[in-house]
Parts: sequence; C-alpha cells; structure tokens
Amino acid sequence: MAPPPFQRAGEGQRTWAGSVSRSAGVAFRRYGRSMETGTFRSAGVATHRSGDMPMSSRTTAARSYDAVVIGGGHNGLVAALYLARAGWSVAVLERNATVGGAIASGEVTLPGFMHDLYSTNQNLFLGSQTYADFGSDLSRHGLRFRTTDHPYANVFPDGSSVRVHSDYERTVGELAEHNPGDAEGFAGLYQQYKQFAPYLFGIYGSAVPSSAAVRQVLSLLRHHGLRGARELTHTLLMSTRELGRIWFTTREARAMAACWGMHLDFGPDVAGGAMFPLLEMFADMENGMSVVEGGAQRLPQALAEVLAEHGGEVRTSAEVDRVLCSNGRAVGVRCADGDTLTARRAVIANVGPPALYQRLLEPDQVPAQMRRKSRGYVYGPGTMMLHLALDGPLPWAAGSELADFGYVHVAPYVDDLARTYTESQAGLLPVEPLLIVGQTSAIDPTRAPAGRHVVWIQIRTMPSVVRGDAAGAIRHTSWLEAVEPMTDRVLTKLEHYAPGSRARIVHATAYTPQDLESADPNLVGGDSVAGSHHLSQNFVFRPMSGHSGYRTAVPGLYLTGAATWPGAGNNATSGRLTARQVLNDVRLRGWASRSARCRQTAGP
Repeated sequence: MAPPPFQRAGEGQRTWAGSVSRSAGVAFRRYGRSMETGTFRSAGVATHRSGDMPMSSRTTAARSYDAVVIGGGHNGLVAALYLARAGWSVAVLERNATVGGAIASGEVTLPGFMHDLYSTNQNLFLGSQTYADFGSDLSRHGLRFRTTDHPYANVFPDGSSVRVHSDYERTVGELAEHNPGDAEGFAGLYQQYKQFAPYLFGIYGSAVPSSAAVRQVLSLLRHHGLRGARELTHTLLMSTRELGRIWFTTREARAMAACWGMHLDFGPDVAGGAMFPLLEMFADMENGMSVVEGGAQRLPQALAEVLAEHGGEVRTSAEVDRVLCSNGRAVGVRCADGDTLTARRAVIANVGPPALYQRLLEPDQVPAQMRRKSRGYVYGPGTMMLHLALDGPLPWAAGSELADFGYVHVAPYVDDLARTYTESQAGLLPVEPLLIVGQTSAIDPTRAPAGRHVVWIQIRTMPSVVRGDAAGAIRHTSWLEAVEPMTDRVLTKLEHYAPGSRARIVHATAYTPQDLESADPNLVGGDSVAGSHHLSQNFVFRPMSGHSGYRTAVPGLYLTGAATWPGAGNNATSGRLTARQVLNDVRLRGWASRSARCRQTAGP
C-alpha cells in the first residue's frame, strides 16, 4: 500500500493529509521541534504561563538562592521540594514551557482526548517515600490517581492470552488453565518475590553505596542466610530468557516475563535483565496499575505548586547553558538569555553526564578523566510513541475483556524480542517491534469523551539513527520520512491482534526517537530510560564507575535524575536522595568550618 501524502503544516510540524490506512480514514500527525519558538510543540498540550504555575519575574539582574536546580523533571522538582521544606531558597529552571520532563500529557490527537505523552504508569510514584511525605499536599493541589485491578496481559497470534489480575488466585487459576507448569512457576517465583522484595525495594530506596543499603544486605543475610543471598543474586544476574526458561513451561508465559525487560533496555539475552520483571510482574499484580486522573501533567504541576507553598520558584522557558564556577566550586548558572542566578550552597543538575561534563561546564572546570568517562556514558536503543484516539475500545481477538487491562504486551514471543533488540541496536527498523499498548481511558474514563478511548503505544526497541530496514521494505533512513511506513507497520501488527482496530482509529499522533530527544534532551537518541541500565552502568556503577551517587567532580555541583541511582521510573528516589546528600554535605561543611575556627582560636 502506498503511503498517504504529507502536507506541510508549519515548520517542524507535519500533518498526514490522508490516512494511515486509506480505508480506515485515519488522520495522522507527527510533532517535532518548532523552528519558530525553539521549544517542543505538540497540539493541545497545556502550557503553564505566569499565574498558572509559580513563576518568577524574568530580569537580567543576577539573583541569589541557596540552591539552583537545572531541569524541572520530577526528580529536579522533588530535590527542590525537600530543600525548600528544609528552609532553603530554591529556584528550578526548566527549558520547556512546562515542567515535568517525561511526565507530560496533552490533547495531541483531538480535543477532549487527553494522552500521556511519554510515561503513564505511576505505580512507582504512588509507592515512593516522596508521596508518603507530600501526598496530602499534592492531593490538595488536585493530584488524583485511577487504578485498575487488571494490570497487564500478553496476547498471541492464535488469539490466546495470558493475563495478570490483582486477584492472585484468579491469576494462578487462569495460568493453570493455560498450562499447570506456568501456574506452578508463577507461584514459585512469587514466593521468591515475597521473600526478597522488601530488601530489594529497601536498596532501591537507598543511596548506593551507603550505610542504609548495607543494612538492607545485612538484614537479608540475617533472615535468609548466605544460601538465600546466593539464590537472590543468581536470579538478579539472569537474563529474562533464563528467568523464563527456569520458571515457566510455555513460550507464552516466558514472553510475559521477557517483555518487562524490554521496558528498560534488557533484550532477552542481556545479563541482569531479570531484576525488573521480578519486581514489576508482582508489584503490579499486588497493586494494580495507576495513572494520573486527568493526565500525567498534573503530577509535576502539583509538585511545582507544593514547592511554591514552601517558597520555591519555578521558571519555565529558562534554558541553562552554563554552570558557573569560582575557585573550583559551582556558584551559579547562566541562562541562554544571559540571565544569571547565584547558588550560595548548591547547584543541582537534572541532566545526563555527557550534557553536564561536555556542555554545561567549561572544559577547564572538569578533570580530563571525568570528561573521558562522561563520553563513555551509554544510552540504550530508541523508543517510538504512538497515540490513538478511538471511537471504541480495541477489539482484541483474545476477548473483549482484554480492553480493560492497563498494559497489553504484543511481542509475541521471546525470540521475536531478541530479534527486535538486535535489529534496533544495529540501526535497523525492526520487523516485529514490541508494542506496549496502554489502554489509559480504560483506567481513567475522564481521558476521552463518553464511548471514546485513548490508547498509548510505546514501541520498543527502535534505532536512534535509522541505517536501514530489517524487513527490506522501508527505504528511508531519515526518521522524518520513515515515521509514516513505520507507523503503518505498527498498526498492521495491532490489526492482527485486534481485528478491526484500524476502523476505530479517528486520529493518530506519532513521536519518533528524535522527537523524544527534542522534547526532553535527557532522552538522548530517544532512549526513554535516559541511559542504559545494564550491569556495567547500574547500582554502584551508575552513572559511572568510581562516581556513583549524586556528587560530581565539581564541589557544590550535584547530579540528579534517571542517570543516577536507582535509574529510570517515576519513583522520585533520586531527587529525594540528592536533596539528602546536599543537606548532609552542608552540615558537614559547617561542622568542619566550626572546628577550624575553634582550632584557630585555641592556637598552637
């Protein structure tokens, strides 16, 4: 089928004049960088101007704060919030017109259809210490969540499915109908999860290394001994293929586990990939799956409003182009418009290591070894996003009840995931990419008009730079041109598993890996997790070997966000731990200064 024509709709923005499928009558749009404004633009995305969100007046005069935070993603906002609660004066500078980074929403298909543009599952935030500390304040500012007790499922070419409900007995019963061995394996792996999850979540909520993390390990040893620790370590070092092969009988159940690894950058044969499925499979089963009522943007907006209550400031459309240093210490920032802000105590950068050490700092402020290490920070494969406005639920071949699930994984099998990962890493458009189909309006009906639906599709994994097509059908090597036929490939795959889905699509909007990076520079190459999570860049090696934690090579300058431990996910942990590190360092400096004065007073 020949691709429909494009019609120029403005610089950096293109509108599909025909359809994804001519017979389906699907209008299609792709949004990118606006050359007029220099900021990411997507149709209908709510922007917060002065009066909507706490904003400071823009002046050319330097202003002074205790801390300045570069980047208004959720970790930057959370770090600022904890510092403001401690009595610090804090300013957050965000390059975009809205805060939130990869937590954003907008009416990017049709009016009345509210889509989460990037991340959608907010379970990690709901379970975070930050939500425990500020949940009531956030609720006062309108933050609400909707939860489904049908968190996820996988569908297969023969019309079958495997499903996980919040009801454990129902889940195991359905798995037993599929295959008794799968039910037995699921139950056995769940027992391991219940044994070890408290320690794993404890470590994930602690700085690494730290005394708190060590206490979790010691507690694990006390309660489960060396044998238990060895068992857990063995599981955590497995690939997702190995995890599935050990615990499950059928290729359907094995695919259920392996799909979770692809949410990060764990192809089925990458060591360490079993960590995420072990936690996510069962945490989602126990807690269901949650989205923000009314759109993900309300989460960072509420954080910014609570920050304002504590005296913090947020400046949007304020891009930082330099971290200012004096006598080897970070002392402030300069914005692209020439505005400068002084930071008396700390500068916190919610960016990736390459951006910090290669762009924001002058070369003479960074040790040569650190510049070299930052160049070696590894980003994973890219992601493509597809947002659909539907005039009805997806008609899944595996049964209409599948339309109630938060996520439906369309792989179908582990070998398909492995090929997709290899193809995308080689720069090829994959033949059978994983579709993570998020049925947002099934969880939160406020997202669409009555009887209508929004569908969120994350397409994993994709090449950041297109060098070819694994299927040999798409000749384009530019994402600007490849997005049409790649979208058609995705919708053709969806049609196979949900026959009649094309006819229900009234509008579709796609974001390529390049669009993701334009929207959020931390998503380099469209890497939706802001840096590989392979073992060589995780735990004590995140972001870099010898430089784990939140301090940087420059005193007074700190790094926060997904590039730091514990990595990607809307858990707010990095922001909270960064603030703790900053406060502890200031207390230590104060103690050292007082001690020095006492020694001088005492004399020899």
